[in-house]
Amino acid sequence: MSEYSLVAIGGTFDIIHKGHLTLLSNAFAVSDKVIIGITSDEFATKKGKIPINKYDRRFENLTSVISKEFPNSLFQISKLENDFGPAVLEKEVEALIVSDETSPQGNILNQLRAEKKIPPVQIIVVPMFLAKDGVRISTTRIKNSEIDIDGNLLSIDK
Repeated sequence: MSEYSLVAIGGTFDIIHKGHLTLLSNAFAVSDKVIIGITSDEFATKKGKIPINKYDRRFENLTSVISKEFPNSLFQISKLENDFGPAVLEKEVEALIVSDETSPQGNILNQLRAEKKIPPVQIIVVPMFLAKDGVRISTTRIKNSEIDIDGNLLSIDK
C-alpha cells in the first residue's frame, strides 16, 4: 500500500534525463498512480522554452521511458496549458512532486485549491540531481553539449 493514492508531477520532458527519472522514481515510490503533466508546445514557448521535440514526441518518449523504467506503474499523462493542469481541480490528488527549483509552485497550487474549496496537497520536494561537476542536470545543459543525460561532462574545456 502506497503513502498516497494519487500524486501529480509536471514538466516539459523535452530530453528525458537523470533528473526527470529521479522525480518520477520518487513519484512512483510514494503513490499507486501518478498524473504527469507535459507542457504543450504553446505553453512551453510562453514559458521561454524552445523544445527540440514537439508535444507528441515528448509524450511518446515519456511513455516509453516509464514503461521501461517503471513497469506496471499506473500513470496518466495530461497536456498542460498552464502551470498546474489537473492538480488544481482533482480532489483525489494528494501530493505534488516538485524539484528544489519548482517548489514555490506548490504553495501557489495550494492557494488555488483553497480558493476552490479543495483540500491542500502535500508538497514533496525532491533534491535536484547533480551532474558530475556538481551543477544540476538540465535539458538546457544537455542541448548545449555540456553534459549527457546522466550528468557526465562532455565539454573538453571544463
